[in-house]
Amino acid sequence: MEKVQIYCMPGLGASPKIFEHISLPEETFELHFLEWKIPLSLDESLEDYAKRMCEEITHKNPVLLGVSFGGILVQEIAKIIEVQKIILVSSIKSHHEFPYRLKLIQITKAYKLFPAKIVEHLEDYTKYFLGDFLKKRAELYEMYLSVRNADYMRWSIHQVLHWKQENPPENILHIHGNDDHVFPSKHIKNFIQVDKGTHVMILLKAKAISKIISKSLT
Repeated sequence: MEKVQIYCMPGLGASPKIFEHISLPEETFELHFLEWKIPLSLDESLEDYAKRMCEEITHKNPVLLGVSFGGILVQEIAKIIEVQKIILVSSIKSHHEFPYRLKLIQITKAYKLFPAKIVEHLEDYTKYFLGDFLKKRAELYEMYLSVRNADYMRWSIHQVLHWKQENPPENILHIHGNDDHVFPSKHIKNFIQVDKGTHVMILLKAKAISKIISKSLT
């Protein structure tokens, strides 16, 4: 039997290491890990970026799995090539699923105040984090954040906040946590809920996510 080819796109700035706990039967599935490219310029459109990312996909009719901003990107890729299925984790299917807080940031352009250069020297800032929870979260970001280019961060944040998609594609499976504070589940429609799943549940709820993916594709 021919294996199902799954291409995995991590979240904003993250490395493919975030998928290290996803476990699917090897006799049925083959995973391929995509990595973020640096945008050609701050003006590169998400559509043009998606076209460049298509160069990394060598199988016909694959499954695309995207986390957070990676979920937005795989939906754009699916507008260019034929795909078997789109799987979203901790992401959104249209701009209507944005929480009001992010809509306000977009309208007021407050995102332009984000000190993107911090990510280039994240380790220098973690010593200023107070409390065990924030220290652990900072360590998590240090471990899984692979793209530390300030222009990439500015470009990515702009693309997320200005993404316009009226209607989601039909061949989509949306997995979302009920404790996601970036994209709160109350704004999300038609999804499979992961109990106590946060925005980083790809790391913390990998077993549950793997089970959902396997069941949906077999």
